[in-house]
Amino acid sequence: MARILVVEPVAAAGVDVLSAAHETDVRLNLDRAAMLKALTEDGGWDALVVRSQTRVDADLLAAAAPRLSAVGVASVGTDRIDLDAATRAGVMVVNAPTGNTIAAAEHTMAMMLALHRRIPAADASVRAGEWERSRHTGSELRHRALGIIGLGKIGKAVARRANGFEMRVLAHDPYLTAEQASEHGARLVGLLELLQRSDVITVHLPLTPQTRGLIGRAEIEAMKPGARLLNVARGGIVDEAALADALASGHLAGAAIDVYATEPMAPDNPLRSAPNTVLTPHLGASTAEAQERVAVEMAEQLLEALAGVTPIYAVNAPAVAPDVAPRLRPYVDLGRRMAILARQLSPAAFDCVALTYAGEIGGWDPSPIRTAVLAAILEAVTDQRVNAVNADLVATERGLAVRESRSESSGAWASLLSLETGEGEGALRLAGSTAHGRPHLAAVDGFEIDAELAGRMLVTRHRDQPGIVGSVGTALAAAGINISSLELSRLSEHGEAMMFVSVDQPIPEAVLAELGDISGMVEVRVVELPGL
Repeated sequence: MARILVVEPVAAAGVDVLSAAHETDVRLNLDRAAMLKALTEDGGWDALVVRSQTRVDADLLAAAAPRLSAVGVASVGTDRIDLDAATRAGVMVVNAPTGNTIAAAEHTMAMMLALHRRIPAADASVRAGEWERSRHTGSELRHRALGIIGLGKIGKAVARRANGFEMRVLAHDPYLTAEQASEHGARLVGLLELLQRSDVITVHLPLTPQTRGLIGRAEIEAMKPGARLLNVARGGIVDEAALADALASGHLAGAAIDVYATEPMAPDNPLRSAPNTVLTPHLGASTAEAQERVAVEMAEQLLEALAGVTPIYAVNAPAVAPDVAPRLRPYVDLGRRMAILARQLSPAAFDCVALTYAGEIGGWDPSPIRTAVLAAILEAVTDQRVNAVNADLVATERGLAVRESRSESSGAWASLLSLETGEGEGALRLAGSTAHGRPHLAAVDGFEIDAELAGRMLVTRHRDQPGIVGSVGTALAAAGINISSLELSRLSEHGEAMMFVSVDQPIPEAVLAELGDISGMVEVRVVELPGL
């Protein structure tokens, strides 16, 4: 059972999911020193759960080492997480990118309506005893051009709602095609065209080095006079000083801002005194429904990470499309088991690995398979944690060369994974696939084998001659060792043969020596693979 430390408020539904599977402790309002101390208590923690305030940096990761293996972020944004440091430490970071989609989209529309209908100012006026209807005359959304920067999950949800208000939707997103944008009622345009043609602009991007300051002074000056700007994404994307100046000069008619470069909002933030603004304290995901969805989504991802599975929303590990993940996962496990087998069967040390993806898996992103193979190979030669998060990095650092190729031909299998370690005479060549979701070895150095890759196996190479199989069975039976399955293959009649024998009990060295002395026996060894 893993130990999980929760240090920020997370909806009870998410905590319940974690608690049902592992020991989970909730400790809120810890200052930095108290948190670092807590991470070292009682032997440490396997996972840490944060939300949006805790800074997970190299110092915190070092304090939590070596036990910490995963960080769950109960939000979309991970800008408070040092992803490079987490990757080097082999700590998987998971978040909840879909749970707050509806809440953020609805908050965007609420901000847009409040801005256009001057609702905050009108509310304040009535509360002050005034009744000045003409001063609070607003404008309609219908037929206005809405520019959406970032047509991800939230951007698409905003586009659908804007279409319901009969707005004309423009979108800028370098990762989408025009056809994909049109499916959500948006016309794909360049950033400059969007800035110049939109009456309302809303930002829906993550905060990255590339998006920080994306909407700066030059971009704001390029906007249509009288336009309005919204940011319900991440602080730091919009230059707040430039925006305040544009509002004060009248170049922009208004702004609705939910996120800020510094949170809580700094006392000297120029937007506090800027005219025609609607300001909220980072409420985009603050609905009861969203908080529950986010908490549960994060918790489910974290449990997968702790179980050794790469979740679909792992931030610093190879991502897999949700529709592909269930089909790819058995091959990820297959790759891991083949690598463990290769590690034990390779005749010599090796510094290169070649992977070939044939059949259906050849059309998928093979990154999760590759990292599973590398992690299984490297974990035996290093004392640092190696997993899907840092396998590529560790392989590079240790000089392990990796070659990948694809093939349409997979023989009798729908998909076939081939793994080759080393080169020349010292090379080992394996091939494997899955049957009913279970990992199967299909070939070893040209021998066709259909052996399930699990548990303890006796592996022999011997001359193809009468009596060897019987002698092996007799020796194992005399030692009280039960055979659960046996697979035999030969390259040619009276040539060399190979046998994989799954056994239920350990095989003593004396019995291995006896097997090795059987006439015609070339090689005998025992391999250990994870159970199913």
